[in-house]
Amino acid sequence: MSEQRLQKVMAHAGVASRRVCEQMITAGRVKVNGRIQTRLGSRVGPDDVIHVDDRRIFTDEDTHLTVMFHKPEGVVSTMDDPEGRPTVRDYIGHYDTRLYHVGRLDIGTEGLLLLTNDGELAHRLTHPSWQVKKTYIATVRGKMPRGLARKMRTGIELDDGIASADQFTILEATSDISLVRLSIHMGRNRVVRRMLEAAGYPVIRLVRTEVGPISLGEMRPGKSRPLNSKELGELMHLVDL
Repeated sequence: MSEQRLQKVMAHAGVASRRVCEQMITAGRVKVNGRIQTRLGSRVGPDDVIHVDDRRIFTDEDTHLTVMFHKPEGVVSTMDDPEGRPTVRDYIGHYDTRLYHVGRLDIGTEGLLLLTNDGELAHRLTHPSWQVKKTYIATVRGKMPRGLARKMRTGIELDDGIASADQFTILEATSDISLVRLSIHMGRNRVVRRMLEAAGYPVIRLVRTEVGPISLGEMRPGKSRPLNSKELGELMHLVDL
């Protein structure tokens, strides 16, 4: 991208119409390389960093590529597997850049997996100090009593220490099966499964539906797409990039 007017770049990135982008600039809501820009004649190039309302926007998807992928059950969250099992590469190998896993899902868990070519973004999203929340829907064996939700939020004793859910809601409970939604920011191995099993409710099916502000929505298993500028900006804002 050669240098272009700032409002044109913002509009192309999906921030708003060009007219509204001009209003944002004159109102002092836009920064370029850390400095507020209020002149409508300002021009920016591909190396300039633009923030709107302190959220970064992206104009070059090839430079900043982050992909959301609905990992199916039975797929290994790696690019290669010595046992010959299906891997993430089988589904996202058509993206012509190296992508880093933003955490992993065990082979029996399906749902939202993020991959990015930005190593710093991947590091911050997985590092415990940023406490990025992940949300899951779990189907478990047994009728779960309403009072268990408080215990799950307070903490369950596991062999590697206490684990607790940030949020826990029982969506449905029959005599044989319960459906729950829980959010957690811990990144320990298989922690959601282990918490539920330690509470006495083995997991039948586990789906990760959200990572931070990014939601799986109606995306079907095996499908993927790049995040758009708005989604990527929200993700960057979450970890102060």
